Amino acid sequence: MQLTLLKAKLHRACVTHSELEYEGSCAIDGQFLEAAGIREYEQIQIYNVANGERFTTYAIRAEDGSKIISVNGAAAHKASPGDRIIICAYVSMDENEAENFKPTLVYLDENNDITHMRHSIPVQAA
Repeated sequence: MQLTLLKAKLHRACVTHSELEYEGSCAIDGQFLEAAGIREYEQIQIYNVANGERFTTYAIRAEDGSKIISVNGAAAHKASPGDRIIICAYVSMDENEAENFKPTLVYLDENNDITHMRHSIPVQAA
């Protein structure tokens, strides 16, 4: 059996650009891609914290150190500069691989500085 698990997440990235007249995709600072282990052209899911939009696109590499998060093409209708988004990549694996797998979680502040990284989501008491 194959399972689909969260591979990587850029949590609460701040959109810096929204380019409607672009071929498509989401340009992401190359250092963020490397930190999260997301490959260029890999499919990503984007969840917009500001407006609830959820959409699928692919990652392209922006200049290292630029802090760019640019939502492009048709997806530009779903996110605007200043919106906080969650960018996720998923992976399929069998149950044996999944047994010890941990995702890479990268947390960003409002300036798109990496604040910390984790490999699990802390459980909050109800």
